[in-house]
Amino acid sequence: MQKSIERIAGDSEGISYEFSVFRFEGADKSAPSAYLQAALHAGELPGVVAIDALMPMLEKAEAEGRVKGNITVVPQANPIGRAQYHFGEHQGRFHLGTRTNFNRGFPLLAAPDATLLPDTALGTADQRLKTRLLQLSIGHDIVLDLHCDDEGLAYLYIHASLWPAMADCAAAMGVDAVVLWEEDTDGTFEGASIMPYLEAPAEVARFDRRVATTVEYRGILDVDGALAGSDAKGLYRLLVTRGVIQDQALPAPGGFAGSNSFTGPSSFTGIVAPLENIDMMPAPRAGAILYEVKPGDRVAKGALLATIVHAPGEVGGRTQVFAPQAGVILTRRSRRIIRAGEDLLKLVGDRKSADARSGTLED
Repeated sequence: MQKSIERIAGDSEGISYEFSVFRFEGADKSAPSAYLQAALHAGELPGVVAIDALMPMLEKAEAEGRVKGNITVVPQANPIGRAQYHFGEHQGRFHLGTRTNFNRGFPLLAAPDATLLPDTALGTADQRLKTRLLQLSIGHDIVLDLHCDDEGLAYLYIHASLWPAMADCAAAMGVDAVVLWEEDTDGTFEGASIMPYLEAPAEVARFDRRVATTVEYRGILDVDGALAGSDAKGLYRLLVTRGVIQDQALPAPGGFAGSNSFTGPSSFTGIVAPLENIDMMPAPRAGAILYEVKPGDRVAKGALLATIVHAPGEVGGRTQVFAPQAGVILTRRSRRIIRAGEDLLKLVGDRKSADARSGTLED
């Protein structure tokens, strides 16, 4: 394993940021390569501790000569967001200087060519960080961006072109759901990782071995040793299934037979739905949320989802929110205070939402 330190100059003299990059060199140049990063939203830590639990597994595989493809790992991808505090509260989702989401505004390239990326000496610090992360990840067959939601199930965002070929990955990771998307106009990291290949020649796109996904590891408070160990095993299984690591002790249904021959997706029994099926349920009033449902619950159309207490102690001071269609609760807010118009939860409906959104679901 090789460790290097990346440095991003700040927007003021005397300010700089740094993050660690770990590389494992594969023994087989024809094997698929992998890039893993966590905490692009700097306060989302379930992926960080999952990588912490994964690293000894990678080191053991390397020591035993079982790493076939190159692996690059960035455990904490956002040193800028990691340093941001406002009145004692951590602010890791948006860059305070530009007010831009750290997972928006990545360059959407026309081809998987690093020379098309902007000059890393130009732009604001957050823009230069995004360019550098793409430079580190571009060219890898497998790109995993580890995040988490507020409170929720474990789920993946996957471009529709990669499904059902990525069913083996969802099964290996043990996630509960997959959300399929087709359009990215906001420049997410995942979008920047897959969009350059959509119009590329087949011999470049290599969709038989390509993986690109945003991994949502449950909720922001699910920073737990047992969960981290389980998630690390899921990541390791994915790398074995896709031929990046060799491990005869692990049964790997589907995946790569040998080093580079994909045999097809294994069974995934969780929820699979297009992004347009998700209802976000904007709050009709501001106040305190009393949830009637939790992630994983299946609800019928018209079921009571939440009550908002907007005028406590007064007649008519409560407003109820009902399910617009049948489906499964994917996530809900971790904070119980809400403003009017803010989203209450994600309901994965059985049908297209009447309020279907394209691109990203939220800022």
